[in-house]
Amino acid sequence: VQLQASGGGSVQVGDSLRLSCAASGRSYGTMGWFRRAPGKEREFVAAMRLSEGNTAYADFAKGRFTISRNNAKTTVYLQMSSLKPEDTAVYYCAGAPRLILSVMRDANAYNYWGQGTLVTVSS
Repeated sequence: VQLQASGGGSVQVGDSLRLSCAASGRSYGTMGWFRRAPGKEREFVAAMRLSEGNTAYADFAKGRFTISRNNAKTTVYLQMSSLKPEDTAVYYCAGAPRLILSVMRDANAYNYWGQGTLVTVSS
């Protein structure tokens, strides 16, 4: 059972970046992205129920970030645009059974976690 996150890197303010999370070993009903900035607690970014396509976003992500999936429902993406220095963080993907919408933002609802990928946004 593995979640492999990739796509992080160092970018400039206003740039875009796409993160990928590939799942292997099992399937998930919900996959999500969380992040941990230096000196801060982990926070929810976005999540998707893979069968229905329902999505949830943190307020800071709305309008700038988009979560999507491939047709096989084995990979989720996080397209990030208009990046800001405060988006600098390690981004983690996570997997869970199909979650009800009200708990998709709750990290405790996710059973499996990837290793994280670092995003650094410089001004």
